[in-house]
Amino acid sequence: MDSKIDIKYFSTSRTDEDWGLVVTTVGRQRIRPGCSYPQSLHPNTHAFKHSTGRILDEYQLIYITDGCGYFESHSCRRRKVSAGTILLLFPGEWHSYAPDSNTGWYEYWVGFRGETIERQVKAGYFTPQEPIFHIGSNHGIIGLYDDIIAHTAREETGFQQLVASIVQMMLGTVYFRFRNSINDDSFARSVIQESRNIMKQSIDTGISPQEIARRLSVGYSWFRKTFKKYTDVSPAQYMSHLRFLKAKEMLESTDLTMAEIAFSLNFDSPSHFASFFRKMAAATPSQYRCRFRNSTNGNDTP
Repeated sequence: MDSKIDIKYFSTSRTDEDWGLVVTTVGRQRIRPGCSYPQSLHPNTHAFKHSTGRILDEYQLIYITDGCGYFESHSCRRRKVSAGTILLLFPGEWHSYAPDSNTGWYEYWVGFRGETIERQVKAGYFTPQEPIFHIGSNHGIIGLYDDIIAHTAREETGFQQLVASIVQMMLGTVYFRFRNSINDDSFARSVIQESRNIMKQSIDTGISPQEIARRLSVGYSWFRKTFKKYTDVSPAQYMSHLRFLKAKEMLESTDLTMAEIAFSLNFDSPSHFASFFRKMAAATPSQYRCRFRNSTNGNDTP
């Protein structure tokens, strides 16, 4: 990493906004030990002094790839950050951060806003209370920042949609690594993976979650709680979804009757299967098959 400073800010159009996410700024820079911070010239909307902090009207992902420093915000007490840390800044949230004067740091950043990230925050994927993610050294993430910088330097037609999609990839990677870092129990992970394998191989047997726990030599209460922690759904809900996907596949690719499909998937009766499917798909099995075949034959009529 060199001492070159790359920094760009962008205006956006209505077409860009309609994509659901727009990139407002991107950059990278090395702050050497003992240097003042921030060094780069920013517009008034983004300039700040780390002694007083600032409030932005956008989100930013800041990746510290070398050195260390600190971060604090209205919702997060002052914490030390080190190389391999990503900071997520929230609009309307006071924050401050700076490198340690003894080490300096190398930082990448990208700013963005839009309906997509707002929905994700509303759903609880990201919160101001947990804005710090230690993902370690990740050349893939660095490559994504470099890709954004390269595409924005050329500003070709459609570049906003492309770089916004790259930002979404970065958010997905951060969330994936965060979820797996808090679920770092190797025994639990192996049990959940094996249980999912059993479920996928036993869609048509009617095996119960209790029986799966017994096969894996773990208590059902622990199994159910741990499964939901790792997958966000209960074992029964996961199994129901697998049966639903299999039922859709059979309706789409076979001429089996509803009774034959119900029997093959171990439902008590065709009516039980029909009730289950209607709850999952908001359509009866027959309606779903008819719509699917009409659409594949080029006839969109309900």
